[in-house]
Amino acid sequence: MKDKPIAQQSILIIDDIPANLNVLMDFLSKTGFKVLVATDGKSALKKADYAQPDLILLDVMMPGIDGFEVCKILKSQPQTQEIPIIFMTALTDTFDKIKGFNLGAVDYITKPIQHEETLARVKTHLKLRQLQAELQEQLQISKKYAIELEKRNSELNAFARTVSHDLKNPLNGIIGLSDLLLLPEMHLDEKEKREYLQKINDSGNKMIDIINALLLLAGVSQQDENLEIKPLDMSAIVSQVIEKRLDYMRSQFEASVDFQKSWPIAMGYAPWVEEIWANYISNAFKYGGPAPKVELGADLPKNGMIRFWVRDHGSGISKEAQKQLFTPFSRLLQHKQKIEGHGLGLAIVQQIAEKLHGEAGVESTEGEGSLFYFTLPAVPETYNN
Repeated sequence: MKDKPIAQQSILIIDDIPANLNVLMDFLSKTGFKVLVATDGKSALKKADYAQPDLILLDVMMPGIDGFEVCKILKSQPQTQEIPIIFMTALTDTFDKIKGFNLGAVDYITKPIQHEETLARVKTHLKLRQLQAELQEQLQISKKYAIELEKRNSELNAFARTVSHDLKNPLNGIIGLSDLLLLPEMHLDEKEKREYLQKINDSGNKMIDIINALLLLAGVSQQDENLEIKPLDMSAIVSQVIEKRLDYMRSQFEASVDFQKSWPIAMGYAPWVEEIWANYISNAFKYGGPAPKVELGADLPKNGMIRFWVRDHGSGISKEAQKQLFTPFSRLLQHKQKIEGHGLGLAIVQQIAEKLHGEAGVESTEGEGSLFYFTLPAVPETYNN
């Protein structure tokens, strides 16, 4: 964060004596500061809240709301509590100075005001505030990185579990079955050989699916912001997923899919959005009950975002289970169907949605089915002109 030029820094002077105000305002204005003034506590509070000055010079002895009370109120309000306050006072009593510091003031200037001393203290406290703001910014960045690192470590641990378990199991199956086929004493007919080979093939395909999902998850996690974000032809994307990618699953589960022909236009990266639909729809086929009836749709844009959704009429998901759904490598364990999976799909959906400046989520009630959704930014007006 760069230092703000003096010409952009504002100082609010609060004093009920016009002569004091005019002299100090004239001096600080010539120095280059933007100067605001208030002659009483009530107007000072309103001006501080509205103008958000970089520093406040506050007279202690004022009629009505005195300087101590003004300071107390300013420090009690979130929008003004970080503004440094320097008291201006003829009081020399140590008790009064301590009272001011306890209320949150950063310094005292004794009247009659010495201009050069005032300027030096003002610049010092403005610099201190600038450094404090930079420190807070760095702390926020560090906190963000710490959260991201914790998330990545969690994903790495889960990745290791998947490699050691989900990939190891089908690999052991391939090795075990091929070892059996190579035994000299194994005398198998053609039908038995084909069954063994089919199991080996199934295990190999399962490993490929897991590896592809891992690569996609890693790619989404590491992808920078230089994506080809543009208006999406959602009708074409949905048709591609249902009619080409998931047609075999639709037949396998005897599922029906009802979706609208006209879609609101959102901004996104088409290959990733296709992955979201593929994950949501395939889960609806798996967990939508016998001969699942799946509905796809979108809501009208709200606050610049469009919500797209997939609804099934299955057994629903408990509140507790919903908390884990979008965690990498978690599975829908509560469902009675023995559907195999590696727990990556919804984690991929969430990361894609976030990368595209949206979000992903679920609404579900046990016994009443589930609605999985994701949001994307609506197309800007410039594309409509």
